[in-house]
Amino acid sequence: MKNDIRDLVYVHLNENEHYVLSYGVEFKEFVSTHLDLINNILLLKHGFDDGDLNMHTLLEYVPQMRLKKLIQDDVYSYGDFCWIDFEEIEGLNELPGHELAELLYLGHIKEHLKPPFYNYLRNRFVYLAHDDGWWNKVYYRHINDFYRLLSDVISEKLSRIKLEKNLLGIKKKRSYASVHKEVILSLKGMMKEGLLFSIKDAKQNRLRIELPIYVIGDFLNMDDMYDEYERVKKGYPDGKLVYDKKTREWNYLSN
Repeated sequence: MKNDIRDLVYVHLNENEHYVLSYGVEFKEFVSTHLDLINNILLLKHGFDDGDLNMHTLLEYVPQMRLKKLIQDDVYSYGDFCWIDFEEIEGLNELPGHELAELLYLGHIKEHLKPPFYNYLRNRFVYLAHDDGWWNKVYYRHINDFYRLLSDVISEKLSRIKLEKNLLGIKKKRSYASVHKEVILSLKGMMKEGLLFSIKDAKQNRLRIELPIYVIGDFLNMDDMYDEYERVKKGYPDGKLVYDKKTREWNYLSN
């Protein structure tokens, strides 16, 4: 199913507990949007072979200057891939034992004991994935970072999937504007119920692109979520994101 990951995006937003459960958003896409916000990554579960060992926590970490190597690695193959960002080594070296225990629990169970935002680490994210892009749970200190991610991911995936032919019939990648934040925010109620963006089913003509979206519910098992997508795609979507090629703007239309 890995080949299907890139052209469907499912998100279930839990705003009260500051996390999003998702399918279809991969690590490289996440970091591409948030690279300016991430200093270092403390690895909780991983298969990366070029981390540095932190003697205080006995966990490996990746400094910012080596993040690109991690991005280029096949993190999907790790199985479990869990990490938390942190600002400074000094803060990591002062992390109390009970907070380290909470981090180990997070990486193992993928649930929080307490809100997972730590003063010593000054982290913005906790990234918990199984088969990266298939099942991801990300905690956001600032939920606006998620809206920023989603607006970028939709347009970037569309540019990779919907290649357009030039006058010679050669397919080329076309860039699309990110979805405006106000449009993303208008979908927040549906995202709390579990919302799927079907980039693979987007239709386009000379003037615009229509991308169907479906409210499909709260799923923890992504096999079940995918089965539900296969069922609902036979009917009408709950709405669509519409991209105007002339104005380069997105709008939401409900059905």
